[in-house]
Amino acid sequence: MTVNKPLSGSAVLARTPWAAMTVVAVMDIIAGPDVGFLPLVSLGPAFASLVGGWRRTALIGVVALALTVALGLYDGLFDGRRGLTACASVAGVTGVGLAAAVIRERREAELASVRSIAEAAQRVLLRPVPLTVGPLQIAVSYTSAIAEARIGGDLYEVVASPYGVRVIVGDVQGKGLAAVETAAVVLGVFREAAHDEPDLVKLGDRLERSLSRELEGEKFVTAVLAEIGAGDEVALLNFGHPAPMVVRADGTVDFPEPSSYALPLGLGVHGTDGPQPYRVGFVPGDQLLLYTDGVTEARDENDVFYPLADRAHLLSAPDAHRALEAVRQDLSEHSVGPQHDDAAMLLVRHQGGLAARRGPGDPR
Repeated sequence: MTVNKPLSGSAVLARTPWAAMTVVAVMDIIAGPDVGFLPLVSLGPAFASLVGGWRRTALIGVVALALTVALGLYDGLFDGRRGLTACASVAGVTGVGLAAAVIRERREAELASVRSIAEAAQRVLLRPVPLTVGPLQIAVSYTSAIAEARIGGDLYEVVASPYGVRVIVGDVQGKGLAAVETAAVVLGVFREAAHDEPDLVKLGDRLERSLSRELEGEKFVTAVLAEIGAGDEVALLNFGHPAPMVVRADGTVDFPEPSSYALPLGLGVHGTDGPQPYRVGFVPGDQLLLYTDGVTEARDENDVFYPLADRAHLLSAPDAHRALEAVRQDLSEHSVGPQHDDAAMLLVRHQGGLAARRGPGDPR
């Protein structure tokens, strides 16, 4: 049995020039020369310039001009000026369409180049995180609010340091290239300092000093740092960032918050005390989800924020990457219209208990 597939939007637009010229020709033959349908043949090259290249626009323009001459001779319009006027109309629209097609092709080439550069910048700035580090399985998801750029002001990184696995998730104030530049500064300092600084607070101080030199005015970066060592705890350092979500092995959900919130990175020059580290239990079977406010502030058609805690059950999939993808897909379905803010999520799953339950001969 043959199934007729519906035409896509681009396929319909590609056929529109031919359909327009056919309809005009039929109407001109039926109605006769007195109605004056002939100049409407120029709709063919006009529509062609919207979706086709300049070669296709020129081809349809030549066909339209030939059709105009044929219909003009059939109607006897070349005895006066009407035939020449119709030909001039088609030729003029074809010329304008050619110019428009050339400009559009150049802009599309520039956009493709920008996307290529953005993808290269993303690979350099937001490098792939390690899939596993010891008993930890790690997954990451990043959705930029600027689809053409593929990258924005949210940042993340995972570093296996001599002092444990160190993680950062942050959100740069603002958007565009300035936010990307600031994110690059934060990640560059974090990648170096994570290996050098034995203390998590000293690591945060180093980030603060670097940003204080780089940022101007009241710009800042909210961030949360996590350090997972050999014990059954995770140390957190919060610079004005949303509290991470901890999903226990039994399914209970917790959002551990510091005793007092500190200012974001870049605002430490105001003389306030920096954040104090706090520890949270993190045992085999637990999951730690760090995210930016683009996740929790996404709204549905009723202006309701995304209920992250109620979606914790989506993280129950055996594979961490599939679990995080389920949350990302659910977030996308919850949001209405284009996303207004970047959304980054980084999931750390403690698989120590699972690894212990599996025997050495278990192929899984």
